[in-house]
Amino acid sequence: MAEKEGAESISSNFRLEEENKNEDSEPLQEEIASQSLSATATRRRATCDNGCGRPKSVCICPFLPPSPLPTATTVFILQHPHELRYNRLATVPFLPRCLSQFQLLSGRRIRPGMSPLLDSLHSSPSSSSPVLLLFLSPNAVDLSEWAQRTPLEARANPVLVLVDGTWNQAREMVTGSLKFLSGFTTCVSLGCEVGIEGEKPCETDLVLKTEPHKGCMSTIEAVARALRILESDDVGPLVEEMLLKVLRAMVGFQAPFMKPMNPRPRMNKKKGKKLGGDSVSV
Repeated sequence: MAEKEGAESISSNFRLEEENKNEDSEPLQEEIASQSLSATATRRRATCDNGCGRPKSVCICPFLPPSPLPTATTVFILQHPHELRYNRLATVPFLPRCLSQFQLLSGRRIRPGMSPLLDSLHSSPSSSSPVLLLFLSPNAVDLSEWAQRTPLEARANPVLVLVDGTWNQAREMVTGSLKFLSGFTTCVSLGCEVGIEGEKPCETDLVLKTEPHKGCMSTIEAVARALRILESDDVGPLVEEMLLKVLRAMVGFQAPFMKPMNPRPRMNKKKGKKLGGDSVSV
């Protein structure tokens, strides 16, 4: 009986020692965990929080203009709700830093009540503010040709509408928006086709990711090409180069992480036979 009580006493003392050890080690473990979380948070916070929002190692701020450039054209972009959340290479977030006349809405289609500007032009079209939907469709007009045949006073303050999303999203967004837009909007394209020999109007190295369809380009490049045409001769080239400067910086940062891929297919002015191949800003 005494041996049993002695054994229980030893066992009890052993448990007390273990509990004391655990109590002593808990603060140390908590401190270590806290330091680990702090270090992780520090690594995660290594971003350009007061600027472009990208990691500091790939900060775009040095390539952005000191202030948004004024343009006669108002750029209106409808962005799919999933685009900014899932696309880490989205170019649209930099457009407000580059252009003073810029409007961005999130949604799956443009409808009445979303934009006072579009609502106003829908109810009372302006003779100097045509609304242009930049999207390649069978009825799209070459933007350069449209600008050449449209008097300057009839396009003094154009509104350029684009959709931003994946190819399938963009196509659905345009289809859903046409019920509202078709009555006062002209559908235009950048006049590029694939597979036709001739001079290339677009660069071939501004690729951020594998393209789902021939003729695709980033939204910022599409805006740059369009503003080169719509703006005056002294403003258009400046705006285009400024936007492409930002895109080239992004491409340069992304290049080391790109998988080997074929160059962008040659895109040429529309000539003769029309081939398949859709263009969409993604």
